[in-house]
Amino acid sequence: MSEAAAQQGSAQAQQPKVDLQATYSNYKNTLQQIAQKIGDIEQEGEEHKLVLETLEPLDGNRKCYRLINGVLVERTVEQVVPALKTNQEGLKKVLDDMLKQYKTKQEELDKWKKKNNVQVVRQ
Repeated sequence: MSEAAAQQGSAQAQQPKVDLQATYSNYKNTLQQIAQKIGDIEQEGEEHKLVLETLEPLDGNRKCYRLINGVLVERTVEQVVPALKTNQEGLKKVLDDMLKQYKTKQEELDKWKKKNNVQVVRQ
């Protein structure tokens, strides 16, 4: 009976380690996904900036084309520039929110690591 009790105790000791590893992996995956989204949004913002810099000096009546939901639409520079500026501002707001979310999640991970006395051997 003592061997069975020892095995059961060992199994119970392993379970919290598995839970801690799973929780840690979940935090890291979430942080990685948020970082990926931040990168995508930053890239899209840079594209908007580049297009706006290109269109600003042009005549407002000049034709330009805009891709909207996979459909190429003919517009004038005058019509497109305000929409691009609005989109760019929206991207900045989303980026700020994502950065706050990342920081909050990182702080949550740090608190969790302190609470559970977790020390990462390799990252």
